Amino acid sequence: MSDPSPLALGIDVTSLLDRPTGVGTFTRAVLDGVARRPEVEVHPFAVSLRGTGRLEHVIPQGLVAHRSTVPVPARLARAAWQRGNHPSAQWLAGTVDVVHGPNFVVPPGGGAAEVVTVHDLTAVHHPGLCTPDVLQWPTLMRRALARGAWIHTVSEFVADEVRTAFPEAGERVVPILNGHFSPPSATPRSDAARGRHLAGRDRYVLAIGTVEPRKDLPGLVAAFDSIAGGDDDLGLVIAGPDGWGASALTEAMDRAVHRRRIRRLGWVDDETRWALMRGASVVAYPSRYEGFGLVPLDAMAVDTPVVATAAGAIPEVVGDAARLVDVGDVSALADALSVVLNDEAVARQLVEAGRRRLGRFRWEATVDGLVDLYRSSVEA
Repeated sequence: MSDPSPLALGIDVTSLLDRPTGVGTFTRAVLDGVARRPEVEVHPFAVSLRGTGRLEHVIPQGLVAHRSTVPVPARLARAAWQRGNHPSAQWLAGTVDVVHGPNFVVPPGGGAAEVVTVHDLTAVHHPGLCTPDVLQWPTLMRRALARGAWIHTVSEFVADEVRTAFPEAGERVVPILNGHFSPPSATPRSDAARGRHLAGRDRYVLAIGTVEPRKDLPGLVAAFDSIAGGDDDLGLVIAGPDGWGASALTEAMDRAVHRRRIRRLGWVDDETRWALMRGASVVAYPSRYEGFGLVPLDAMAVDTPVVATAAGAIPEVVGDAARLVDVGDVSALADALSVVLNDEAVARQLVEAGRRRLGRFRWEATVDGLVDLYRSSVEA
């Protein structure tokens, strides 16, 4: 009996054309994983006018990017999908069995099965924290569900939220946890010493990620300011590109009594990111809402303790490996940071729990689950 023919998968890699965010990290991990599977034939594509020429530079060697005869900018494509089913996956990816949209939106299949990844429901529950383009995806999701699309979520928490917000999805909601990359060995550019050099001090609280209202970085600034007076050696480092609403962070920093000990670095490359993680005394993750949360796992991977909010899927991800506080409680956040900074036993306990926790998150298992989902969507 001959082996079945490979499954032809179209995957939207538009998020890889810009500086990577959490969605970009997810897309990269999935793309690299499925590219190594002999049972999957991968057709990467992008919904972009100017970025298609760079596709070959962001996909694994050996893959061939599909280019539409006429490239379609994302803004126009989404506007068209709100009214109809063109441009379809067949136009964007060629002839495929299934198309995967890793960033909340999946093109109409045009005969192919559809899978769309939902990372969180911020647009549904907290629309005031979203940009206009993000607010489009719930409408596009309902249209995809009407076409028979399957929804992949990155946590059980998000799966439950999707089932409530989109009851028409029925049994087509499949939670598959994200994985986690082990950090590369430390080099002079990625070791703790460089992190401390960038921070300008030996002891610092680190927050890392895109600056946007959902991350509640102004609250972190206030919490840091309340404990900095009793700890002259402590600093705060905030690394990550501006998303939107960054002015609120700037205003919070300007109000801080200890403003001179707050360093804002903007976007950083991977080596710098790991250096900051390794050098930090504690990583703070004060989000108002999260569908997963890769940052705490990164901190655990380099033995840095974590203080986070009990927001969304964060408790599901971190378990007992982080000190958790209520969302928006600046006083509780300050107290938790102070405890971890000053109680070596607590910090050590969190680090040890983090080492155990990481074993639950493997990208190989994520890709296994997604390949099974692709098969199920085609066979449905």
